[in-house]
Amino acid sequence: MSELKKILLLGSGGREHAIAAGLAASVRCDELFIAPGNAGTAACGTNVDISVNDFAAIRDFVAEKGIEMIVVGPEEPLVRGIVDFFDGSVPIVGPSAAGAQLEGSKDFAKAFMARHGVPTAGYRSFTAQTLAEGEAFLESLTPPYVLKADGLAAGKGVVIPETLAEAKAELREMLGGKFGAAGSRVVIEEFLRGIECSVFVATDGVSYKILPTAKDYKRVGEGDTGLNTGGMGAVSPVPFADAEFMRKVEERIVRPTVDGLRKDGMDYKGFVFIGLMNVEGEPMVIEYNVRMGDPETEVVFPRITSDVVEMMEAIATGRLEEYDLQVSPLCAVTVVAVSGGYPGEYKKNYEIIFSQESRVKSQESGVRSQESGYVEQKPVAFATQKTHNSSLVTHNSTIFHSGTMFQGDRVVTAGGRVLAVTSLAQTLPEALAASYAVLENISFTDIYYRRDIGRDLI
Repeated sequence: MSELKKILLLGSGGREHAIAAGLAASVRCDELFIAPGNAGTAACGTNVDISVNDFAAIRDFVAEKGIEMIVVGPEEPLVRGIVDFFDGSVPIVGPSAAGAQLEGSKDFAKAFMARHGVPTAGYRSFTAQTLAEGEAFLESLTPPYVLKADGLAAGKGVVIPETLAEAKAELREMLGGKFGAAGSRVVIEEFLRGIECSVFVATDGVSYKILPTAKDYKRVGEGDTGLNTGGMGAVSPVPFADAEFMRKVEERIVRPTVDGLRKDGMDYKGFVFIGLMNVEGEPMVIEYNVRMGDPETEVVFPRITSDVVEMMEAIATGRLEEYDLQVSPLCAVTVVAVSGGYPGEYKKNYEIIFSQESRVKSQESGVRSQESGYVEQKPVAFATQKTHNSSLVTHNSTIFHSGTMFQGDRVVTAGGRVLAVTSLAQTLPEALAASYAVLENISFTDIYYRRDIGRDLI
């Protein structure tokens, strides 16, 4: 493969910080730009004040800097067609607009699954014009009920009412504009009972590699209560996703999905996030996303010990079959610290205080250079640094930034999900303890995080 010098990563969340750390650690990356980035990604490369949806500005920047590969973090620019916009002029990790409809439209995704025999829950789709039919369909189901806004809703477009009356009221609200244009069509599904699991697949449209499994925690409250969020934490690997379960996943879901994309003539060079439900040992697809998940990336990417730039190049250039994916056997746990009030209204611009103890703990838990380690970021954030030849350490903890920004030399909150603390260890309990130990030494006004992440798996 050719040497890649300059890479542009699009996005500003914890997912992008984790990806940026992996890219920056590669000997193949001379220069990394992140647009727009956050206070944490600034230590991995150069943040660029460009919106992920400003395609013209991105094109001009690519030409000015001689960018040799673009890695797209979030879903919105993919659904809007950034791959089609560049039309092959620069390698891009991400699907075309047609492929991105797997996430851009829940109705499209369900029809794709039905067409290619991918196991999923029964469903029907409804609009405001067919509201009465939607209410009748709800009456045919047993509670609880699953209602999904068809379009993109920032991870908040899924509601699970417990009673028929609540479900009907929610359907009327969604079709009445609760989620804006994203809810102009609503998919109603049968409720699947089981344990959720996330499977991530890298594909160049023909070949594929299955990345480490993960389980995320969507509800804001402990015990999986309260409103859905973009994610309050994640663990990897998933204990129940053993060899037999993953054999079923590959045969029944991964292979038919990749083959289906090719058969449908979609240009798809990127990641497929497959949200699964383990229903008594049988995998069923809940949803597709067309990029890595957040906060799952924060536990998946730290476990990848092979070269991340090589993986991205292999995806973008159709040579993924040649890539040797290597994964650490360590357990990873990430716990997300959020702003009080999230996922509802919350305030921003609170200074984040990282105690000296938390900085020392983070720095002592890894080794710089050829092993996992840490780099201090302006002035108090850390990013995992590793090479594909890294040796394993007992544990380490990494602070990935999500909703942060600089105000002078201060790091302040700038979003609902603020930080994700990821730890690696030989066992899940050790990784959990390490992440919570770091969080105890981080503070900002109204900080909140769940204290039961991963407990259900122990």
